[in-house]
Amino acid sequence: METASPHGTLMSPWLRRLLLLIYLVFTLSPMLWLLLSTIQTQASLLRVPPQLVPEAISLRNYVDIFKPAAFGENSGDSTFLLALRNSVYVSVGTTVVAMLFGTLAAYAFARFNIPHKRGLLLTVLGAQLLPPISVIIPLFRMFKAAGLLDTISALVLAYSTFSIPFVVWIMASYFQSVPAELEEAARIDGASRFQAFLRIALPLAAPGLGATSMFTLLNAWDEFFFALIFTATYTSKTVPVALAEFIGRHSVNWGMLVTGGFIASLPPIVLSLVFYRYIVSGLAAGGLKG
Repeated sequence: METASPHGTLMSPWLRRLLLLIYLVFTLSPMLWLLLSTIQTQASLLRVPPQLVPEAISLRNYVDIFKPAAFGENSGDSTFLLALRNSVYVSVGTTVVAMLFGTLAAYAFARFNIPHKRGLLLTVLGAQLLPPISVIIPLFRMFKAAGLLDTISALVLAYSTFSIPFVVWIMASYFQSVPAELEEAARIDGASRFQAFLRIALPLAAPGLGATSMFTLLNAWDEFFFALIFTATYTSKTVPVALAEFIGRHSVNWGMLVTGGFIASLPPIVLSLVFYRYIVSGLAAGGLKG
């Protein structure tokens, strides 16, 4: 049998490295510029033409953004810290609610003989594709009647309206890839349907659970429209809405805006790295079990 020559490959190793380097420069340059902007003064940021490398380094933006005066507040608490806390509560709460109900619904779609299953799944996908502005008025009226406006609970419920359909659509395909014979064997050994779901289906679908949880949390972390409409005070405003406060009618506080944006981008980056390792290890474990 003839072996393929290394010269017969479609792309040489050096060309692959060059393309990878170009891709990294293209994707990381905005993040580098954002970082360098955080250590410049307002006057330096407004200079034309803009300077990528600052002449003088200042960490004043990082100090000022955690002061209440940065948002025009006179309270003793840091408004930006409150926004970060709210974003964490809303993102984690949305992920827990969406994964709990969405995973159970996805398993039902994958395993049970539901009438008109395909039509229902397409309906779920349609709910995911529905523009948020089309449901903003009904949700606002319901939250107002329930006394939930300007609360963390309102944001969790609002975000769940588009997070649960996303979880159902993604996890249903993962559960369909899990061999049903493994669960049937567990049920023959005396396990109930729910026990088979917990002990067989969920562990084998761990890569899907990790990836879906990550995207659900990141979507909730970055959401702006619902948070802008349903919140009025900093007790419930999230980071995207708080950062918008730096944009005024006649001026923009670029120093605070870029610094807050950089700080807010750090948790998603760290989370992505953590979930990346988890997904790779989950796939490797699944391959070994298979």
